[in-house]
Amino acid sequence: MGNKVLVVDDDPEISSLVQYTLESMGHQVQVCDNGREVMDNLHQYKPDLMLLDVMLPGIDGYSLANQITEDADSKNMPIIVLSALEPSRTMFQRFSQVTAFLTKPFNTDDLMEAVKTALTKPKA
Repeated sequence: MGNKVLVVDDDPEISSLVQYTLESMGHQVQVCDNGREVMDNLHQYKPDLMLLDVMLPGIDGYSLANQITEDADSKNMPIIVLSALEPSRTMFQRFSQVTAFLTKPFNTDDLMEAVKTALTKPKA
């Protein structure tokens, strides 16, 4: 079985596309559609990778990335940011665990490449 991936996106079409793509690569996928449930999901599911949207109900992706870096269990987990907001790319450059920033709409080949890279990158 592949790696465990947590997909955090409130757009059902994006979540379904990402889930389908990752499962076709052999990964286990759990989807979370709002920011409030992310930390609970992280502790219960213990993913190897997170795909994180920026604009989320409850708490935004940037605030979540801050919480994740301060959490002992998840601070070394790689994160791929998915966003329609290209200007927010610079905000995420300060997080060492953000391995890629994909602008929506994205190409699934780019997504697969970003996932492979994130999962083979040595942990900090």
